[in-house]
Amino acid sequence: MRTASINRTTNETKISVSVDLDGKGSYANDTGVGFFDHMLDQLARHSLIDITLSAKGDTHIDDHHTVEDCGIALGQAISHALGDKKGIVRYGHCHLAMDDALVRTALDLSARPFLICNLDFPTQKIGTFDTELVREFFQALSTHGGITLHIDQLHGINSHHIAEAAFKSVARALRMAVEPDPRMQGVLPSTKGAL
Repeated sequence: MRTASINRTTNETKISVSVDLDGKGSYANDTGVGFFDHMLDQLARHSLIDITLSAKGDTHIDDHHTVEDCGIALGQAISHALGDKKGIVRYGHCHLAMDDALVRTALDLSARPFLICNLDFPTQKIGTFDTELVREFFQALSTHGGITLHIDQLHGINSHHIAEAAFKSVARALRMAVEPDPRMQGVLPSTKGAL
């Protein structure tokens, strides 16, 4: 079973997350940040990773700690669920179009975290959500999931569409990367002998 649960408590947030890499994309996300919940729902549905995430954070200050710490916990959960990574595809990519927005993602479940995030939001807010938090989430996810993650916006004029295309593109790339490779059962997808 490629599943994991993480509980993370700090003075700023209390987060509980469970993932099933072999799920159907079901989700139950409640962070207290409406737009972010919508993005996490997209991440689950389009990756086919079941995600249940509950967060209580200091949103009376702002949403930063909650969004970042959810990325930390989710990255840790995905990393734990992957285990030794034997038999997975490892790499994933996706060009995803959403109306005016086109976002390209390429990633490697390498255990070498690195983020390139080229998203250019025309507004600072999507509703009450700070657009700069999209990058903060992906930075935390990459770092704590051990993911080399490249996200590039090729087109886009609507901030909501750009953000949603990014989450969906990452989701589809993750779906590809975590899949069992039928030609590599029990084999680590690396010549190094370790990931």
